[in-house]
Amino acid sequence: MTELKRVLLVEDSPNDAELTLEAFAESGLANEVVWVRDGREALDYLYKEGTFAERPDGLPAVVLLDLKMPKVDGLQVLEQIKTNSQLKTVPVVMLTSSREEADLARSYGLGVNAYVVKPVGFPEFVKALKDLGLFWAVVNEPPPGSLRRSNLS
Repeated sequence: MTELKRVLLVEDSPNDAELTLEAFAESGLANEVVWVRDGREALDYLYKEGTFAERPDGLPAVVLLDLKMPKVDGLQVLEQIKTNSQLKTVPVVMLTSSREEADLARSYGLGVNAYVVKPVGFPEFVKALKDLGLFWAVVNEPPPGSLRRSNLS
């Protein structure tokens, strides 16, 4: 029996989210991806509030977090995750187009687990997400309490 781990994708750009979902599909990763469109929705998901109040218990195996978003930006979400005793062990990968050193330094200062600049070309984007997905959703052991789903096939 193989266990699949849920991935939380926090991305405000529908085009980038679609590319990410296509890249996951193309790479063969079968993990469930929950897509939320801004930092507020991400926090609602993680804290089981608002539209996510009734979601199943457990935390995602990894959060793929965009940096620049409306309402609550990626750095604010990251800070809340890493300062919350229930969430701080959830791996967070900043998935962004920003190469600004200040964003990189601030992200690592807040405890991000990895910082990935989105490649421009789709083949490179697919490869980057395949590598990310394989490591964080398949190879890496998530913290206790992370969501797992059984694959009965």
